[in-house]
Amino acid sequence: MTKYIRRAAALCALLLIALLANAARIQVIQAKRYDDSSANRRPAIARWSQPRGNITVDGRPVTGSNDTGEQLRYERTYTDGPLYAPVTGFASQVYGTTFLEHTEDSLLDGSDPLLSFLPLWNDLTRDQNAGGEVVTTIDAAAQRAAYEGLGARRGAVAALEPGTGRILALVSTPSYDPGELSGNGRAVERAWARLNSDAARPMLNRAARQTYPPGSTFKVVTTAAALDNGVLTDLDKPTRSPAPYRLPGTTTSLANEVEGCADASLRYAFTWSCNTVFAKLGVDVGLGAMTNTARAFGFNDSGLRIPYAVATSSFDTDMDKAQLALSSIGQYDTRATPLQMALVTAAVANGGSVQQPYLVERTATKAGRTVAARGPRTLRRAMNPATAMRLRELMRDVVEKGTGTRAAIPDATVGGKTGTAQHGIGNSGIPYAWFIGWAQSDRAMEPQVAVAVVVENADVKRGDISGGGDAAPVAKGVMEAVLKAAG
Repeated sequence: MTKYIRRAAALCALLLIALLANAARIQVIQAKRYDDSSANRRPAIARWSQPRGNITVDGRPVTGSNDTGEQLRYERTYTDGPLYAPVTGFASQVYGTTFLEHTEDSLLDGSDPLLSFLPLWNDLTRDQNAGGEVVTTIDAAAQRAAYEGLGARRGAVAALEPGTGRILALVSTPSYDPGELSGNGRAVERAWARLNSDAARPMLNRAARQTYPPGSTFKVVTTAAALDNGVLTDLDKPTRSPAPYRLPGTTTSLANEVEGCADASLRYAFTWSCNTVFAKLGVDVGLGAMTNTARAFGFNDSGLRIPYAVATSSFDTDMDKAQLALSSIGQYDTRATPLQMALVTAAVANGGSVQQPYLVERTATKAGRTVAARGPRTLRRAMNPATAMRLRELMRDVVEKGTGTRAAIPDATVGGKTGTAQHGIGNSGIPYAWFIGWAQSDRAMEPQVAVAVVVENADVKRGDISGGGDAAPVAKGVMEAVLKAAG
């Protein structure tokens, strides 16, 4: 009898070991497969079981959470959703997250270990931290001025604080309400389909994720290259530039929109935007030096994040002289985001240094304890300080007596550069209207804001489209808002 009891006990022990081994296999070895299974709703239920942390602008939340009482209990809500969509992105129970909602997701949903004083204890007890807070650098008045300035037109605005890289405004129009995508019902599916089929692409972040030919605003980069490399030393000396200018190695002639560009000085050419002068100047500088200067400003940098990824602005590194001439006036294959062109004018305003642009000032727990903070960081030097000073002088001339007079602000010094960029097959598309500029209150020691504006579909006749007429007034409104807030 004892022999059978021992055998039964051994069998039970063996079965127990097998049971424990199988449980370990499922809970440890195969845990990730089960966690990631589309049939497993527990992570989603846990994720939406508590209010999501807020994203704030000027100390005011622009996001919130609505208790639906359903299994996925809390849905994301947005205040002034279309205004801040390029900043916040969306947090959808069906379609995931974008922009700050994506890059700061673990902090906002409470899963970031930094939110807890005892992360290991939370892992053991499965306690969930309250969602944290993301404090942005956005200036509410500047953001609204940019949004209202663009109105119903397609376009974008990016504004920075030159000395720090803080992003003060990031606007894209047309926009959309991220709240339409928050839940999980049929209405969300219909909204998703409608937004994705809209030819105007309202979910496209034109300020940071769309590149355009920058047109004459790129002449700032060409001027910096010419001055830094000693191709030109005197702003008022004739440049020996013919008008029209025959592109090297071709029979094609490049003309100007204004008179007086033949053999014009750099000052005159910059003030009135002479294409022929800058096309020849780019060829004289040479591909290598032009490429190095463009790269120093941030072109061809595929790693820029704010903290979400920014589309790469490009300057071709393999061109013949004719293509280089066109690239030097912001045409051919040269492409830039509005954020990149804001960085260009910010470098001029900041003595030649390019600051890392950033959108998040700090992150904090729900109780207000700072989790992480951000500060200024220099990325690179785009040009010599002396060159930056001379460019500031040239940009002031544009606003005081040239093509950018509509950007002038009382009791402030404003510098700028206008641009009208051709595009499409045979330049058949409606030209893009550009303006980049910086502003400094008469009471301030240094420029306080740098801005770039692009308007895709100016609502005027094709021949009347201009950066000075269509984009400069929008930039003026943004710069005025920043200067007013600064006192």
